[in-house]
Amino acid sequence: MQTRNKVFDDISQLMTNAMGVAQGAKDEAETAMKGMIDRWLADRDFVTREEFDAVRGMAQKAREENAALKARLDAMEAASK
Repeated sequence: MQTRNKVFDDISQLMTNAMGVAQGAKDEAETAMKGMIDRWLADRDFVTREEFDAVRGMAQKAREENAALKARLDAMEAASK
């Protein structure tokens, strides 16, 4: 009976070690894939969300200023007629 328990203990230990190796390989693959994706994105000159929001805000302000200047110009043209 002792021999049988030893065999089961050895098999259990082997499976536990195999799961640890598999988890380590998974973590390493995830890290490598994340690094590869980060490098690919950096090479593409994508803008960050903060940069996009800043430029969008500047464009909105420019549109508002253009509308105000157009209204002023229209008023000046109407007054000169």
